[in-house]
Amino acid sequence: MKAIYLAIILCATTLVTLAQDASVEKSTSGVQTGILGIWGHNEYKLSNSTVLRSEIGLDAGAFSDNLEDGSLFILLPVLSLEPRWYYNLNKRVSKSRRIDGNSGNFISIKTAYHPDLVIGHVPDHLNFISDLSIIPTWGIRRNIGNHFNYETAIGIGYIHFFKEENVNLKYTNSVSANIHLRIGYRF
Repeated sequence: MKAIYLAIILCATTLVTLAQDASVEKSTSGVQTGILGIWGHNEYKLSNSTVLRSEIGLDAGAFSDNLEDGSLFILLPVLSLEPRWYYNLNKRVSKSRRIDGNSGNFISIKTAYHPDLVIGHVPDHLNFISDLSIIPTWGIRRNIGNHFNYETAIGIGYIHFFKEENVNLKYTNSVSANIHLRIGYRF
């Protein structure tokens, strides 16, 4: 009888040891670039599956005042905070897939602020105004080797433009999209 109890306790201890949850990294930093910009980021662990991502970067854009003058290329600084929930870490571990560098699928709420700054030449008659966007987003991140990764995400949300004096805005609130495909380097 003692042998049966000892075997049950040994099996239970083994099961408890194997049932530990997968977890995001305590902190991870890196840089990413895409078609429309470059960004530096840090992800700080809040729980086993959630992180708070802070990001600073430059969003690129091209616009045309009219078709005769050609298009202009500008860079806009952006600051963003984004709580992310990596929801499939345990499934990835059970299938022997990598989760280092927070590799997995995520759901987030991206909050981004563009100040009233423009890097590049803008004609005097144009005025860029600051905005704040809040966009629920779904995405994935996967690793390529030890330090490189790629990330893609899509979401639709809300954007608010901060009205300035002597500026007429047709819309102060609108719908905004977050669609990105980035490749990055993790430190």
